[in-house]
Amino acid sequence: MVGPSRPQIVLFGSSIVQMSFGHGGWGAILSEIYARKADIILRGYYGWNSTRALDVVDKVFPKDALVQPSLVVVYFGGNDSMAPHPSGLGPHVPLPEYVDNMKKIALHLQSLSDTTRIIFLSCPPVNEAKVRQNQSPYLSEIIRTNELCKTYSDACVELCKELGLQVVNLFSTLQKADDWETVCFTDGIHLSAQGSKLVAAEILRVVKEAEWRPSLHWKSMPTEFSEDSPYDLVGADGKTTVNSSEWTYFWEEQWE
Repeated sequence: MVGPSRPQIVLFGSSIVQMSFGHGGWGAILSEIYARKADIILRGYYGWNSTRALDVVDKVFPKDALVQPSLVVVYFGGNDSMAPHPSGLGPHVPLPEYVDNMKKIALHLQSLSDTTRIIFLSCPPVNEAKVRQNQSPYLSEIIRTNELCKTYSDACVELCKELGLQVVNLFSTLQKADDWETVCFTDGIHLSAQGSKLVAAEILRVVKEAEWRPSLHWKSMPTEFSEDSPYDLVGADGKTTVNSSEWTYFWEEQWE
């Protein structure tokens, strides 16, 4: 492990997590925002459901690790909410089992340390027409409906209320955008840059408003090696240097 040691923010989930560093993704946005403040660690697994996640949660987050994450952002539910396949195969997980899986994942994460914080992301909506249009000749029919997505999203939100966890309701968040079915997705399911901006903004809002000590909001965290130096850029007066440690002018968007 390279030093100095920084707080770890782990993104744990299925394809929306695995792909979060592409297409102007929300993982990449968080990495830029938390540069020199925390390490954003990706643990995303395309196609996974909550059952597969529960099977490995103790391997991804071992209780005996020397360093435990400061924050874990968890997303499973989109694949769970797919309609069941007649063969019994596939990623569908019945709703009660999904809720139980997510509860067990949450309890494991809570057991890691007294300062490990958790944010769940609930199941987002989909562009149903685009999903039908994009059917692959190599796969059985994929049935994703917003009725199912909402059912699983609502269940995740209710579980978080029960456990006292922070949650981002992706089902409602993405629908705040004008023409959301078109602008929020690349293929009707996975997030576009615009969809990712909405997700990142909600995560930042939750982190800012959470009464966590220490705070994990980026503005409240120390910036690594931020002391003044004679090797900084020279100011317009030609006599002093300008510390650039906190500059954000190069961000595409100025985040709160």
